[in-house]
Amino acid sequence: MPERYDVITMGRIGVDLYPLQAGLPLARVDTFGKFLGGSPSNVAVAAARLGRRTAVVTRTGRDAFGEYLHHQLREFGVDDRWVTPVDAYPTPVTFCEIFPPDDFPLYFYRQPKAPDLEIHTSELDLEAIRSARVFWMTGTGLCAEPSRTATLAALRARDRSGITVFDLDWRPMFWDTAQDASQDGPTACYREALALATVAVGNLDECEIATGEREPHAAARALIGAGVELAVVKQGPEGVLAVHRDGAVAEVPPLPVEVVNGLGAGDAFGGALCHGLLAGWETGRIMRYANAAGAIVASRLACSSAMPFPYEVEAALTEGAVTSRPTGATP
Repeated sequence: MPERYDVITMGRIGVDLYPLQAGLPLARVDTFGKFLGGSPSNVAVAAARLGRRTAVVTRTGRDAFGEYLHHQLREFGVDDRWVTPVDAYPTPVTFCEIFPPDDFPLYFYRQPKAPDLEIHTSELDLEAIRSARVFWMTGTGLCAEPSRTATLAALRARDRSGITVFDLDWRPMFWDTAQDASQDGPTACYREALALATVAVGNLDECEIATGEREPHAAARALIGAGVELAVVKQGPEGVLAVHRDGAVAEVPPLPVEVVNGLGAGDAFGGALCHGLLAGWETGRIMRYANAAGAIVASRLACSSAMPFPYEVEAALTEGAVTSRPTGATP
């Protein structure tokens, strides 16, 4: 029997084109860097950097950018066997503007439709998804068909086995506003997915969409009430709150860091969260480790290529702050 995966993620992928000049609007930027992007794909990269066997389920266009993403996944040690092409749609591209420390507008080019929303249930390797130690899916995967049905089918195949993480990942621009009050609206879809997950991760905006609650402790309780065992509420400069169904509570402040680009911090946090859960660490230790991983990426320009190695996370925890080191520098 093939070795099972530590982490399988499912959902968005694309090419990030990030300015190499900070503090300028896109209209004035002359040079860009090209990187693998898409939250669940970045989470797979982050977990791979920490030594985990990972794969991603997603789709690209049948184009040069799609080829680039395959190459990048392999370079990062992520299995790309379930990354398939869609003839009808181009690989998505995302631009951002960089105004540190806390303003990083995103511009998604996913028209007429992103290939990663064309994942069909019939194409899923449900046995591999079922056997993975961690399965990670996102709210974006619920925003349109056939991805919505496929994502829920993957969750049902898991049947709450192992660690099943729902990254709330609220991107309102991906949803049809006509869906808001329907059975296919975000709140209804989120509720259905929460009942099939064991861990929920989101910021305050995302928690409010999922539960109607914005106060961190109330949001965590509501997520647990919706079905998960562990609720992780990210609060930006206020740190992170984690509440377990067994009553364990961890509130961890952020690690001091000079922010360069905050966009990849949540994905680094996610990969490190998977790593800590797989290691069986207690909740407080997992949150401290994930916070440190996120802070390291916030100190760097890129997302995927900025994901830290274990020694970098340990160094940040030991020093109590993130110091400026290039990605992959020797300890």
